[in-house]
Amino acid sequence: MADIEKSPSVDDPAQLAAAVCAGNRRALARAITLIESTRGDHRDQAERLLEHLLPHTGGAARIGVSGVPGVGKSTFIEAFGLNWIAAGHKVAVLAVDPSSQRSGGSILGDKTRMEQLSRAPEAFIRPSPTAGTLGGVARRTREVLLACEAAGFDVVLIETVGVGQSETAVADLVDMFLLLLLPGGGDELQGIKRGIMELADLVVVNKADGDMAAAARRSAAEYANAIRLLHPTTSDWIPPVLTCSSLENAGIDEIREMTQKFRRQVEASGALEQRRSAQARRWMWGEVDEQLLAAFQRHPAVRAKLDSLERQVSEAEITPSAAAQALLEAFRGA
Repeated sequence: MADIEKSPSVDDPAQLAAAVCAGNRRALARAITLIESTRGDHRDQAERLLEHLLPHTGGAARIGVSGVPGVGKSTFIEAFGLNWIAAGHKVAVLAVDPSSQRSGGSILGDKTRMEQLSRAPEAFIRPSPTAGTLGGVARRTREVLLACEAAGFDVVLIETVGVGQSETAVADLVDMFLLLLLPGGGDELQGIKRGIMELADLVVVNKADGDMAAAARRSAAEYANAIRLLHPTTSDWIPPVLTCSSLENAGIDEIREMTQKFRRQVEASGALEQRRSAQARRWMWGEVDEQLLAAFQRHPAVRAKLDSLERQVSEAEITPSAAAQALLEAFRGA
């Protein structure tokens, strides 16, 4: 079997890419480790690897799942992923964990929170720390997504931290943005950011079970009314509001069917191709920003002034804007 074959060396991106495309899970894990590495030589190898993988990507349904902590994202994703598998699909879950600001370590462990899904041979779960990246997504999540597609996973679910930081970063990765909400409505509705509601392609009220079932139905009706006041993110698609119980596995079929309906509609209208093209352009400029910042921080003239200017800013001897201007002048050699 492919999984027990010896993993190819990361030193040969073409060989590693071939193993990934053949469905070798160990090769996929090695490829993702290479992609996520910050070492300069690894970044070069990762770029060559992605060039080999790119022709085999693009076929998966890319679904982002966001929501406030406590809404039950991991429990929902486990139920949702198992439902896709039962329908004949292979599911990759990129579970992005919050990171410690001090150590950079991941706080949570999604494989321990998705025990049943992690045991399914048709599933692949990859937890990654955000390492402080805004938007609740890891720095290389987009490239890891491509590797999973090349490995034959036709559904990729991205679980985000859900801490309210730039949810547009999530929307820029996926075809469909699914927002999980808690039962409540009323006053809680006022606290939901308009921005994230406008991004959502599907809204799901989770934990619709037991004593909360009736409250979930009321909340869904209130959320649906609120959404009608917003502009849809995709032409001719008003985001539906559904309810589910991840614990009781109720309503999950309807959610999967709604995501499939959405995909058929955006493919037929050409909106999916337009969305992915726009995402790719923003990805390019994001890489430009990242690499320019890295080059700026490594510049000898900048490094020579940095400690002194940071101290002056900290002690209110100079304004942050003046310090930034001084660093930019050093970078440009002015």
